[in-house]
Amino acid sequence: MKTTRYFREQVLRKRPYIREEWCERILANPIARAVQPDGRIRWWGTVPEFGNRALRVVTLADGETVHNAFPDRDFEASS
Repeated sequence: MKTTRYFREQVLRKRPYIREEWCERILANPIARAVQPDGRIRWWGTVPEFGNRALRVVTLADGETVHNAFPDRDFEASS
């Protein structure tokens, strides 16, 4: 998985519970996706190992380089 330096040095340090394999799974099979005004892409998925909580993964505009990841308490899947 491709990642930014920010993800490796800041995100994983601040959120050591986040696993890279979770991010990979969400990118491979998201339940929602949205493009930000800056071109970055937000991907959402649920993580069974994390209490089925929603995780937002943000990639660069290429859609594959992970820049950020965090639990998204406000996410609600559309029905």
